[in-house]
This record gives sequence, C-alpha cells and structure tokens, in this order.
Amino acid sequence: MTALWNLYQVRDGRTKRVSSYDRTGGNADHIVVKPGETAVLADIKGAGIIRHIWITIACKDPMIRRNCILRMYWDGEENPSVESPIGDFFGQGWGEEYNFISLPLAAAPQGGRALNSYFPMPFGTRALITVENQSDQQMDALYFYIDYEERDELPESACRFHAWWNREITDPAEKGENEWEVLHPYATNRSDTDNYLIIEAEGKGHVVGVNYFVDCPSPIWYGEGDDMWLIDGEPWPGSLHGTGTEDFFNSSWCPKEIYQHPYFGYARVNNNIGWLGRTHCYRFFLEDPIMFNKSIRGSIEHGHANVLTLDLATVVYWYQIEPHKPFPAILPKEKRQNMPEITVRDIHRWRHAWRESMGGKKLWGNEK
Repeated sequence: MTALWNLYQVRDGRTKRVSSYDRTGGNADHIVVKPGETAVLADIKGAGIIRHIWITIACKDPMIRRNCILRMYWDGEENPSVESPIGDFFGQGWGEEYNFISLPLAAAPQGGRALNSYFPMPFGTRALITVENQSDQQMDALYFYIDYEERDELPESACRFHAWWNREITDPAEKGENEWEVLHPYATNRSDTDNYLIIEAEGKGHVVGVNYFVDCPSPIWYGEGDDMWLIDGEPWPGSLHGTGTEDFFNSSWCPKEIYQHPYFGYARVNNNIGWLGRTHCYRFFLEDPIMFNKSIRGSIEHGHANVLTLDLATVVYWYQIEPHKPFPAILPKEKRQNMPEITVRDIHRWRHAWRESMGGKKLWGNEK
C-alpha cells in the first residue's frame, strides 16, 4: 500500500507545527545555539504523531554535524529514545554535506544542507526534541520545522521511534588483516562476539533501517562482512545471517557507484584506488522489518571473520514498546572526529594514529 492509496479518506486529528519562525513578525526565522548550550526545538504536550522534521544549520564549524547531538524523548522518559550526531541521523556521515535520497530520510539541495525526516514518531503524553551544541563555535542559525498530528489518543499498539548512533575503529587482532585470502587462508568465524555492533535492544519491536558509514584505510575491499541478527535470545547463527556487506545493502559485486533507491543504496562513494576512503551505504526495512518480541542483537563483520581495520559508524532506526534499554554514553566529541582523508602513501600513518587513539594515547594531530 503506497502513500497515495488512501489519500481521499477522512482523517482524524489536527495538523500542527513547531518551527523557528520569527515571533516578532520579522524575517529572523531561526534560533542561535551557543557553544555548550542545549536548545529545545519542541516540547509538545498531549498525544500525537510527528510526521516530518526539516532542519538546516549555519555554523562556522565544518564538523557541526558531528558536534551537534540530536535527542528525542517520549512521554516524559529520562533516557532519550533517539541520540545521534545530527548529521549522521539524517544520513550525512563524517560531518559532510552531500545530497541523499531515500523514502524516510533525505538531505536536499543546496548540496545536502536541508535535512529531512519522514519517519512517523508517535507519543502519548509528551514529545521533547533537543539539540546540544558540543562545538566551540556558535550555531549562528538553526532553522527547523516539526510537523505533527495532534490526536485525542493513540492505540495501545503504537510503538515509539528509536535511533542509536555507534562508532568503532575495528581491530583484526591476532588474525591479521586479510581479504579474499590474499595474505593467508581465510579465518573462520563461529560467533558474533567480535562483530561491529549495530543494535542491542530489549523489549518488543521491529528494526526499520540502518545508515552505515565506512572509512576504509586501504584499497582492500571492505565488504566481505556478514550481517547477523540474534532475536529473542537465540544462539548464533541466529534467524537472519547474511552473505556479505554489499548483499545486506541489496547490491552486488563490490559496488563503487552512487545509487539511491528509496529503500537502499550508496549515497556517497570514494574516488580513490580500490575501496580506500569513505562510503555511505543505507538499507531501510520498510517492507520487511526485522521483528523481535523480547530482544535483538544485530551486528556485522568487519571483513570476513573480522579481519579488517575500519572506521565504522552507524545509525539504526527501530520502533518498540517502551521502556527501552538505555543507550551507552555517546562517545565524547574528540572521539567523534574524522581521520584525515588519505592517499595510498598515508595508509601506515592512518593505522598507526588510529591504534594510538584506541589505546588511550594522543589523538591524531590534523583532524578536520
């Protein structure tokens, strides 16, 4: 059933909006968010469903999309149901700006600076949406629309929307880096213990999407990793076990081209030798949500049997009945910054810098 199917039918509810319009009647239709400040974008009382969010930001900090944290709280909860750097949430990795097209999320012209969400977000008694500016630069202008339906009540079956950001610099440890058996025979992987974690949630709900941002520090193909999903406490290999990263993202044969389907695709790819550099993959389970009744653990290998060093970041989107398991503390600002974009000459320096950062030593000196 498409969005056009029942447009003609009478609908219940009242259409409302919270926006940054100038309350004086002037044209300063934005808010200013100072360094260290948390701004409330919406604090809506009663029942309703957020239908659309639009945001654009003017800030001198080129990493503001990683340095600004978006949070959403439903029905007076203390722990956020959504917590993510604002750019990553809307499908913009590494603090970058680029056009992105999907059905539930989009980054629109000019140059991907207009951030849009069409995920429906129900709430029963209250919806609170905030942004925290963790930059040392002021957000000179933040413009926003939050369009919602005001309802008298919601059905008991209405799940709450959730999104969680994670990042890890993966480590092949004793196995040593390898892919396609170039350096030595393939290792085997008989569990999901060392995989990159996408989601770990408790309760009843369904996963509806993943944005996957990979920065590969070598020309090696990054995508032999299988996705694995353990549902309701089941043991490995689980109900859903994939065959490779590009397969999970509905493509094939190590793609390296822009392709944007409403449900899946590659919104950003690199132009370096092999697969060196940054790639943004996405997959939305709008027709085939991953359902769970008690718990879910979703993960993906970093290379077959976890044999690659990769800079991985994800945002996973799901619905569930509250309460939800609180998220781990989000990484501090300095651990959310990018490694420099590199060439083949820089590969050794890149890995050395990351491993220093992973060991608690000094960070790289030329972040951007």
